[in-house]
This record gives sequence, C-alpha cells and structure tokens, in this order.
Amino acid sequence: MSQSPPTVPAEKEKLFFPNLDGLRFFSFLAVFFSHIFSSGNDSIKNESWYQLFKGRLFSDGDMGVSFFFVLSGFLITYLLIREKQLTGTVHISAFYVRRTLRIWPLYYFCVLFGFLAFPAIKAALGQTPEETADPLLCSLFLNNFNTVFNGPPDSSILSVLWSVAIEEQFYLLWPILFFLVPARRYQYLFAAVVAVSLLYRFVYRDRQIELLTLGVISDMAIGGLGAYLCIANKKFLKRIESMSGWLHLIPYAVVVVLLFFRQDIFSTQGMIIFKRLIVSFFFCWIILEQNFAKHSFFKISNLKKISTLGKYTYGLYCLHTIAVLIVAVGLDKMGLNRHSWQLWLFELPLAMGLSILFSYFSYHYFEKRFLKLKDQFAFIVKG
Repeated sequence: MSQSPPTVPAEKEKLFFPNLDGLRFFSFLAVFFSHIFSSGNDSIKNESWYQLFKGRLFSDGDMGVSFFFVLSGFLITYLLIREKQLTGTVHISAFYVRRTLRIWPLYYFCVLFGFLAFPAIKAALGQTPEETADPLLCSLFLNNFNTVFNGPPDSSILSVLWSVAIEEQFYLLWPILFFLVPARRYQYLFAAVVAVSLLYRFVYRDRQIELLTLGVISDMAIGGLGAYLCIANKKFLKRIESMSGWLHLIPYAVVVVLLFFRQDIFSTQGMIIFKRLIVSFFFCWIILEQNFAKHSFFKISNLKKISTLGKYTYGLYCLHTIAVLIVAVGLDKMGLNRHSWQLWLFELPLAMGLSILFSYFSYHYFEKRFLKLKDQFAFIVKG
C-alpha cells in the first residue's frame, strides 16, 4: 500500500457546498443547548419549561453529534471519490496531512488546557481538581475509550473531545478503504460498514455503544453512501433534484419528532440497535436536500450570519464548554442564576457570545495558519 509522494496540480478543482456551514452551526446548537442551563436550583428544575428543554429536547447532545458524523461522512467521502476520479487513486498520505492540519492544532490546545490550565484555575478558585482522564489516551485520540474506562473527565473542555477522537479514528480508516476497494464496489463497502456497526451494536448492546467507533460508524457510512449515490447514480441525483419540496419536508418533520420523542421511540433493545441507522438516514436526506434539491422551500445558506458562524463550528464545539463554565460560575457568584428569567436573559446570550468570541479568535489567529497549509496537499479546494 506504499505510495509515492503525490503531485498536487497547481490548477485544482474547486468545490463548495454553501449550505453545509449552516447545517454545522445548527448541529452545534443541539450540543450547546445540552450543556447550557445546568442549574442546581431544584425549583428551576421542577419548572415545566426546564423539564421540556433539558429533560426531553436537549437532555444530551447526541442528535447534534450524530449530525456532525453524518455530515463528515458525506463530505469526506465526496472528496475522496472525486479525488479518485480526478487522479486515479486516493492519496492517503496527503489526506492524513490535510486532516492533521485541520484537527490537531486546536485539539491539542484543548488537551493541554484541560490537563494543565483547568486544574490550576480550579485550584485558584479554591476547588479541588479531580481529573480522572488518562493523558495518554487523550493524546492518542482515544478519548472515547477514556470515557468508557474512567468516566467523564473533570475538565469540561476534555469532555467533548470524545467525538473528535471518533472522527479521527474514522479518518484513519476511511481513505485506506477507498484506496483498496475498486470504485465499482463502493456500494458494498458502505453496506459492509453498516452491517458491521449493526452487528457490533447487537452484540454489545448492554455496553456503552454510543461512545465506541464501531457503534457509531454507521453515521459516517450513511453520509458517505449519500455522497456516493449523488456522484455515481445520475438517476438518484435527478430524483433528489426534482423531488417536490413538500416531500423534502419529511426529514425535517421526523427530526422534530425525534427531538421530542426519541427517548420513547428508542426505548427497546431492538430500536436501540437501529437507532443510529434510522437517525442518520433522515440527517443524510436533509444534507442531500440542502445541497442538491431544486425545489426546496428554503436553503440554509440564505441565513448569512448563521452560515458565517458555521465556519467557526470546530472552535465552537471544542471551546464552548469553557465559555459556559465561565458564565455559569460568574453568574453564580453574583447570584444571577436563581430564577428562570435570569438563565434566559444572562446565561444563554453570554455563554453563546463568549463561545463565538473564543471560536472567532481561534479560527482567525490560530487555526487559519494551518488551514492555509492544508490546501497545498489538496486536490480539490473550496471554491
């Protein structure tokens, strides 16, 4: 499987899906809402709005994370297939360099902050650091295994990195499969990955399957299958393009239902096994509708500010827990979190604003330096 260093052409194909940034931001919102309003006030917790918001709609950020996984599978697979069509092969080393430049700088900043700065800050505030996370596992993108073995990290900035680790494990495997498997057999590749994931979820259904790569990799595979069908099957793409806008409302309606009732729908072992497959199917449909449908009622790219914020989603995802913690601690010390209206008036906008501020500076003054280098190893660039 050895490859000679890739020759990247000076004139590169340009590709841009303008609606993906907005989708990313809405995925982040689902995660953000699951971390906001972690009130210790029993009177607030007993209020109906809180039980609906935190107990049902955003009891966890799993829907947002799943959407991220499907979206990653779609985009990475689309780029890999187009690269193979353009150059005749998948350049694995160039792919790894691109992913390294995109993921590693901010990821390792978060790891260092979590293990070094967070305990020091906590001690300075008179609290006792109780970090259980394994630095070696976190340094090797095995945070999801760390959570299984050691429980959630004490440092909030480390607590969200398990999903980044899963994506990195996916990135390690995916280009190799597309390098080895002939293009004419790609459909079997997606089917095999989904089958392995379902089998894993069945065998280990009593364990923490939502934290382990084989348990969730069907999300990426479904996103990848959507990308493959749009490239390789002209009839499929034409159906997506020409389908009535009313039919394209179906996945949005299903997602709303899942937000409200997923705990009830996926309550049996059988439904838990197929949970990610069902959810990722409708997420993939939304991605295809937004990117290719000609009769959509609305495109997310029309929300210019939301699409702009979508560029900062990686930073928003990694850094928002620090913003939420800073605001929550500050408001608690000032006594401004005793009533529901204070959470909505102060905690929500301040935490969101600080998250955006952190991610803005991270993107423009840190991540962007590495992103500029990434295009040197790319065969397809953002156009």
